[in-house]
Amino acid sequence: MCLNLLSLLPFGIAITSHIIIILYLSITLWGGIFFIGLINYNISFLRIFIPNCPFILLILLIPIEIFSYLIRMFSLAIRLVANILAGHTLVYIITNFLIICLNMRFWFYFIGVILLFLILILEFGVAFLQAYIFTILICIYLNDSINLSEH
Repeated sequence: MCLNLLSLLPFGIAITSHIIIILYLSITLWGGIFFIGLINYNISFLRIFIPNCPFILLILLIPIEIFSYLIRMFSLAIRLVANILAGHTLVYIITNFLIICLNMRFWFYFIGVILLFLILILEFGVAFLQAYIFTILICIYLNDSINLSEH
């Protein structure tokens, strides 16, 4: 949340819009959660990849379960980066529009400033919401790792 809010300051760098940084954070958290599950349940933790189904379907479903478990780290990173980057791109476009409107009439500029202010309020909401979603998903993944449940 602090990094999201830091990027909303004037001349602030949107660190959470850089995919490599957030992907590194997601992979680290995902790996830590996976190892917590392995430490708590040893090799029986890998049962989360084996669904309750007929034996013939296991050949197809086990790779799908492993893929869905691995894709969690990418979905965490992509969701955060896409939302933060989209908001910053919108602010950039509106700001460039305001610079163009500066040469025109005052009313165009005034409407643009109001629009930019509303978008910045929306960006504050997005910054809080994305931090909340990231935290809640990490907690859900951690809960799945600590409290091993059957499929």
